[in-house]
Order: sequence, then C-alpha cells, then structure tokens
Amino acid sequence: MDRMFELMDEPHEIQDKKGAHELTRARGDIAFDHVSFKYDPDGSEILHDVNFTVKAGETVAFVGMSGGGKSTIVNLIPRFYEVSEGAVRIDGHDVRDVTVKSLREQIGLVLQDTILFSDTIRENILMGQPNATEEQMIAAAKAANAHDFIVSLPQGYDTTVGERGVKLSGGQKQRVAIARVFLKNPAILVLDEATSALDLESESLIQESVEKLAADRTTIMIAHRLSTITHADRIIVISHGKVIEQGTHQQLLRQQSAYYDLYKIQNLTI
Repeated sequence: MDRMFELMDEPHEIQDKKGAHELTRARGDIAFDHVSFKYDPDGSEILHDVNFTVKAGETVAFVGMSGGGKSTIVNLIPRFYEVSEGAVRIDGHDVRDVTVKSLREQIGLVLQDTILFSDTIRENILMGQPNATEEQMIAAAKAANAHDFIVSLPQGYDTTVGERGVKLSGGQKQRVAIARVFLKNPAILVLDEATSALDLESESLIQESVEKLAADRTTIMIAHRLSTITHADRIIVISHGKVIEQGTHQQLLRQQSAYYDLYKIQNLTI
C-alpha cells in the first residue's frame, strides 16, 4: 500500500516536519477547519473556507458538479497536498503534525482509476498487509467478491495482472483493489467514484462489497450516481469549492435546493 501512495504522491512529495509524531490506532474522526486550497500559490482557489466534521464510523458522501472540489477534499485527507489555509485534522491531530507514513496507514483508497502493479493478484492484494496469512488474504478476496473470478483463472492468485492491471477487466481490477483494502483494515475508507466506469453487473457486485467494507469504519464517498449514496449518514454538497448544503438524503430533498436539482437531473424518482 505504501508503494501505491508513493506513486500517487510523486509529483508533489510531502515531507514530514521536524518533530512529527506517529498517528496510531486512529478512531477515524475527521475535521476540515476553515480549509482553503490552491494548486498554485498564484492561482485561483479550488476550495474556500471549507468546514465539516465526520465522526468515527460515519459514512459521508460528497456530491456536486464536476470540478467543484470534491476530489481535492479527498486528496487532502491522506495529505497528497498541503492546505493553503486552515487545517485538516484526524482524531484532533493536524495531519501536518503526524508522519505521512503513519497517517496513510490509517487510510484505505478505492479510486475510479484503480492502481494495480505489474505483479500477481496475490502480491497486489498483499500490499494491504504484507504479513497476512494465505487464509487472511483469501478471506479478504471473498469479502470483495473477488475470490470466485480469481480461482477461475488458470494461475489463480498467481496470475500476473500486467501493467496497471491491463489483463483484468475494470470490475475485476476494482475487486482486487477492494480486497487489498479489506486486508489492510484501515480506520478511514475513501471511495472516489469507485463504481462510475463499470457495467451494471460489476457495479452491483462492487457496491455490495463496498457496503461491507464501509461497515463500522469512517467512510468518505464521492459518487456521480446519486442512487449509490442515498444511504449515507450525511451528504455534503460542494459547489465552486464551497460547502453549500448538507444533511441526509431525505432532508436535502425536502429543502428542494442544489441536491434536489442534481437528483432531478439524473431522472431519479423523488
């Protein structure tokens, strides 16, 4: 899993500050405290004065039009970038005050563009927990609805996936990535458009495994299809880098504002 984070972090390497401490056994509380962000110091703000809290174990979904700042928010949680103003806190700790490695050990990522390495399925899953037993690895694959397709392959778990998983379908790659996170068992789960590019059958399998994965842990979701996030404890609507409304699915529908309009655009029954 460290290799995956390193790959994503290459263009903008984040260094530990002097005296940074380890973040261990995180509960999973998250707070954005007056967070503003620019990719370029001389550029325009991508996020402006964003404030929200997520309690340990909550599932919170972020929705809004493309380019509104949703993915930037999830990139700030594992500290792929530094905030321009304000602070991101995990369990009350400013993420700049803890070591990057220990912070990212508490976070599991499932992204639209799944990152697999040119290795075997076994090794890709074991990146979640390199010291796991065979039984633990298989249990994680079963939880991710991946075991059956893996054992149907001629080489099973020893099948090489090719560069970035090119030998697997999109749905198969996602299930391997989810198995990796099951094995890691992080306090915080981040799902960024995890099912948006899949066919309906694959989406159904992955949605089922994602719901199991999200149980009893803090879960941050970004989804284009609003039908996949109606169960969230809270939905936060982002527009032009600002939080414009938040509440449960039913609360936001009753307000008949931005979320209501997004829901109607997708021709969903209200």
